[in-house]
Amino acid sequence: MSLEKLNIGITTLEAHIENHTVSNPKISKSNIAWHIDHSLKVINNVIITVQSSDPKTYTNNFSLIGKLFFALGFFPRGKAKAPKYVKPPETVLKEDLVSQIELAKTNVKTIAGLNKNAYFKHPLFGNINTPRIYRFLLLHTNHHLKIINDIVVK
Repeated sequence: MSLEKLNIGITTLEAHIENHTVSNPKISKSNIAWHIDHSLKVINNVIITVQSSDPKTYTNNFSLIGKLFFALGFFPRGKAKAPKYVKPPETVLKEDLVSQIELAKTNVKTIAGLNKNAYFKHPLFGNINTPRIYRFLLLHTNHHLKIINDIVVK
């Protein structure tokens, strides 16, 4: 997965900021702001974690479920809970979304320069190293963009 596709995902999240207060409980108990904020927290926290990881300690323990979801190209809805450190606050401010977008745009540019064994530990998938980062972030972002689109459309 490329930087270009991930940038398109970030730009699409940015375009939805204007609808940040929109919600539809039939689709999600969270509003659009929550999904944007969560997606950006994941992008930014994953990249910061990968940047500070020690590539010498990387082990390839990528799980079968991770391989399955990466091959399918999507994550099913409602099956996982967001870890505390990527959960949005009770109230998500528009200004916070804008600043996180800018940080994400800056952070994604750094991925290409990272060691191939820089990594972060995903709670279900195991270690995700640099070659898998684009795919993970794009799948995760698209997962939330689909929910956002359903909130807006339905």
